[in-house]
Amino acid sequence: MATVDAYQERCEQLFTAGGNAAVRRAAQEGLDALGPHPDLYCWLALGHAAEDDDDHDDRAEEAFRAGLALDADHLGLLAGYAELCLRADGFDHPGRAARARVLARRLDELAPESAQAQQVAAAERWANRSYWDDLRMGAAAAVVAGRDTEAQARTLDADLRQGTPAPAENTVDRDAIVRAAALEALSGPWNAPVRFLGRHRTAAWTACGILCLLTNTVLRQTGVVDSFSLWGGLWAVPIWIVDRRFAAVRKEAEARHIVALEASLTGGK
Repeated sequence: MATVDAYQERCEQLFTAGGNAAVRRAAQEGLDALGPHPDLYCWLALGHAAEDDDDHDDRAEEAFRAGLALDADHLGLLAGYAELCLRADGFDHPGRAARARVLARRLDELAPESAQAQQVAAAERWANRSYWDDLRMGAAAAVVAGRDTEAQARTLDADLRQGTPAPAENTVDRDAIVRAAALEALSGPWNAPVRFLGRHRTAAWTACGILCLLTNTVLRQTGVVDSFSLWGGLWAVPIWIVDRRFAAVRKEAEARHIVALEASLTGGK
């Protein structure tokens, strides 16, 4: 029979890979096999909380409370529950939001220098972020996604030139699965424009900006519009489509990676 440590290791690997549903399955399997345990309730709660959805938040709170009923001083449960409460809307869930301060205070009493206390402090800073912080984070996320698209397109181009074979079906290597998904979804002559724009995404956005400006200038000078218009933004549509295509490939690859990883951790059951 698997031990609590074995289930915890399995949950940790799946959580790191982004497999929230798989984490919940592993934690619930451990609870069913071994009975109530605070560590497993913690993973079950985190698997729900990571979805950032109202229904999942309710299930996460149930799991956090069940775990704390077994061990009221469990640092992981206190930190995870505090994060969930910090994220709660004070109007929709006033009780949950109010519990954040109590949980954070208890964590500071137990282990003020712990990683969990630092985690909650970071969550408090995030909860108190400004509108401009949100804009900066959104812009940074867009830049990272754009770089991912360009890097993925260049790798795909190299794989097509070299005729890279598909990886073994049972591989759990994330990069190999992403490359295989890209080859499957974006190879062929009809996808050549998508691959080209992906490889030269930075230059394409620069050209798009220039064309948008020129289009708006021409429209104003010819009297078609009186001031700024959104017609010039149509030049951005092809690049947006390319970004969506590559993002969809990455999402599909991530799902395949989680399935393969979960199968390997459960021995193919």
